[in-house]
Amino acid sequence: MTSSDSGSRDSASFEAARALLAEFPVVDGHNDLPWALREKVRYDLDALDIAGDQTAHLHTDIPRLRAGGVGAQFWSVYVRADLPDAVPATLEQIDCVRQLLARHPEDLAPALTAADMEAARGQGRIASLMGAEGGHSIANSLGTLRGLYDLGVRYLTLTHNYNVAWADSATDEPGVGGLSAFGREVVREMNRLGMLVDLSHVAATTMRDALDTTSAPVIFSHSSARAVCDHPRNIPDDVLERLPANGGVAMVTFVPKFVLQAAVDWTNEADDNMRAHGFHHLDTSAEAMKVHAAFEEARPRPVATVSTVADHLDHMREVAGIDHLGIGGDYDGTAFTPDGLRDVSGYPNLIAELHDRGWSRTDLAKLTWQNAVRVLGAAEDTARELRATTAPSNATLESLDG
Repeated sequence: MTSSDSGSRDSASFEAARALLAEFPVVDGHNDLPWALREKVRYDLDALDIAGDQTAHLHTDIPRLRAGGVGAQFWSVYVRADLPDAVPATLEQIDCVRQLLARHPEDLAPALTAADMEAARGQGRIASLMGAEGGHSIANSLGTLRGLYDLGVRYLTLTHNYNVAWADSATDEPGVGGLSAFGREVVREMNRLGMLVDLSHVAATTMRDALDTTSAPVIFSHSSARAVCDHPRNIPDDVLERLPANGGVAMVTFVPKFVLQAAVDWTNEADDNMRAHGFHHLDTSAEAMKVHAAFEEARPRPVATVSTVADHLDHMREVAGIDHLGIGGDYDGTAFTPDGLRDVSGYPNLIAELHDRGWSRTDLAKLTWQNAVRVLGAAEDTARELRATTAPSNATLESLDG
């Protein structure tokens, strides 16, 4: 744990957090370590060996996962939406996770089911599951969706930052108005498989259409509350209010520009400044970075904290209820993290903050472990029922959407 994340190390609340996590460790809904390993070392796992301290390069390594009280991790097998070969790139990401599991069997346990998660907890290992981030990873093919499930993928985020042909993203212009007919068929086939429908990144219209369609609980693998921070990546209250009836779980994220309104406003101003100087806001050329650096020097970036994230959880508990909350930090998928949550060692600081706010041990156990395990088990139960009566769908985008 870094010194900046250990300010509460000796406090009674921090010790209570550590005790809680020893029994009910964190299930984190989203970590982009596989993509970071692709980008930094092209999957050379000797070059960035997570068995040792990789603080200089990554948010994630095994010592810090242990220090953070992580008991289960959904590793994201994300690939960029603009890749011409999204499906083979996703397979490479899956292979990366499998290589990590093979290298670190004493610490990382392969997990496909809720029972596997509980078994790993009993063994003192970190249950390792996979989630695919973005419908582009199935290339409009239900057969490919089934293939990913058979390879161990247990959730699909319906979109990433851009629309797919059958679902609208939160950060793109409206396309089909939520889910198309084929998009609803994707949700139904995921229900039949037992693959969790992940509604992070999708437009609010897509969230509502998915909730109208699904027969299994949904998740938000890394999203926060829109009422607390007005960013389209976050969850509106009317959607949070539907989680009790659905049984789903919203897993709060730590990304500053999704949790701190001042960071949202600052990011918008920084993007406008880039465009005013003739650059795309995502341009990372040397000239563009000089423009951005000058802006940041004049207007320092706002800093989120543990308290910022706890504010979201307080609101989400009030709206959705304690049975429908979880944690999805998005480590190694964001350049910036909150003070006190700098990396995967920081979870005890968040639990200590919630303890100080009056969250009970029962509440915290649900947040960290029980809710996420329950929702995967419920998806499995739904799938058993559906598979007994429903054949695999061979529908196509063309046949349903024209």
